[in-house]
Amino acid sequence: MSAPGTCGIVAYYLHMQVYWRTLRPMKIEATNAVLRLIRAQSYLQGRFAAELGGVHGLSLNELMLLMHLDQAAGGRLRRVDLAGRLDLSQSSVTRMVAPLEKIGLVTRGEDTRDARVGYVVLTRAGRRLARDGARTLADLAAAVFADRWTAQEVAMLGALLGRLTVSLPGQLAAN
Repeated sequence: MSAPGTCGIVAYYLHMQVYWRTLRPMKIEATNAVLRLIRAQSYLQGRFAAELGGVHGLSLNELMLLMHLDQAAGGRLRRVDLAGRLDLSQSSVTRMVAPLEKIGLVTRGEDTRDARVGYVVLTRAGRRLARDGARTLADLAAAVFADRWTAQEVAMLGALLGRLTVSLPGQLAAN
């Protein structure tokens, strides 16, 4: 007859065997995938920042902000919504919006029903720059994949990343 608690120890041992055979490799692969995504994001941000800054005088985050406004209904979003879409704090969005407002790319808008709500509104000049910047971004994106990837592989990567980001607010789309 076995000692009390032996069944629990055996069950735990068997559970850990399954874990090491199935979940641990997934954990390693998932970690490698995330590390590669972080590296790719860093590479792309650096590569795009230089070009966008040189051609349009914008950082990548500023272009993303303008593109979100361009694709939003009425060309306007609340600061809190922009923060969610850009994965930034509201204070970071406020600091980013200030110089864009000074150069006439965005303005402040009010909610007629709730004075506490403020909007960031895209101006005509901001819309033009958002679309010009989006075209430059499209050219840069095509150049990143041109020499190593097929159109099918790029589409597959986009679909896989889409699964990862599907529940995030404010999905941008190429026009």
